Amino acid sequence: MVFEIRTARPGDAAGIARVWSSTMPHLVKTARAVEVELTEGHSREMLVAADGPEVVGYANLYLPPPDAEAPRIRITIQVPPEQRRHGIGSALTGTIVTRAVELGAGRLLTAVADTDEAKAFAAKQGFTSQRRMTHARADLSTPREALQPPDGLRVATYDDLDPRQVFDAEIQVRDDDPSGLSGGPAYEEWVRVVWANPDGRRDLSVAVVDGDRVLSFVTTTADPDRKLIWSNLTGTIPSARGRGLAKVVKSVALARARDAGFTVASTGNDAANEPMLAVNRWLGYREAAGAWTAEKTL
Repeated sequence: MVFEIRTARPGDAAGIARVWSSTMPHLVKTARAVEVELTEGHSREMLVAADGPEVVGYANLYLPPPDAEAPRIRITIQVPPEQRRHGIGSALTGTIVTRAVELGAGRLLTAVADTDEAKAFAAKQGFTSQRRMTHARADLSTPREALQPPDGLRVATYDDLDPRQVFDAEIQVRDDDPSGLSGGPAYEEWVRVVWANPDGRRDLSVAVVDGDRVLSFVTTTADPDRKLIWSNLTGTIPSARGRGLAKVVKSVALARARDAGFTVASTGNDAANEPMLAVNRWLGYREAAGAWTAEKTL
């Protein structure tokens, strides 16, 4: 196989989406969403391995703040099973590591599938496993009935909210994710790429609101062709935790998804996040696969 490593272009969107589908089938990421990321996103550098017109591998690197000293940079490297053992993963990794060094990174963070092959490849590239992640699925034919919020609070879908309300809650949640995988861009890019995500379903994304303030939320993306939804991020702001609000937003979101014709819900969690895992078990999620975060010191 002859391939080249190059910067991803909007025309690569369909090929990149196929890579995601092959390596992470539980996730929702269509070509339309990838094209938006390529055209509107500026917080990542994205690469492909291309064999002629065919995308045979994908990688990205999240750019650190310009004033960060020896930051930990998050990366993704994906090669479909049928394209492995041709040196594609090693070439993508080498290019990403070189770029991270240029950016002054002190460490790299990535996610590695919980398979012997993936873990062996990561170890060969100098990565050390850190935290286990779980991927779980729920059958939506018999979901829990939607819960009501506590007195004084209300449930709203994202259709009823301003994006700033959701963003203000999200930034309180994503930075305390122990896995380190829930970061995101600044507000302006977040609106263009996350809020305007073509895979996003604002009618299936749900929040518990106190006045104008979002206390708890779940952001949902959906693939109607597969009748699959993905809970992209679920969180409760620190001051509102311990009140069962995550159960409310997820139970409402799953019930709405069922009523909209979806049959499977998928999500991912840090394996040590017992409060969220307990919510998901109550909702009927069962573990289907796993992964590990892994770090490399530069």
